[in-house]
Amino acid sequence: MYVCICQAVTEKQVRDAFEQGVHSLSALRKHLGVASECGKCARCAHGILKECRNCPAEARGMSCAG
Repeated sequence: MYVCICQAVTEKQVRDAFEQGVHSLSALRKHLGVASECGKCARCAHGILKECRNCPAEARGMSCAG
């Protein structure tokens, strides 16, 4: 699923970025360009980061990683 249409960023890319240490929306903006144009994706991207933070590391890539 695309999270950011303007930058063609997918949910998987957001989750992969989280695994690489990108844990905030501002860091995600710098890393992938999410929410840097129209900003409509900010809420969704933030929600994915929050979900990743709340999911135990050993479960990521399974049910939590969508």
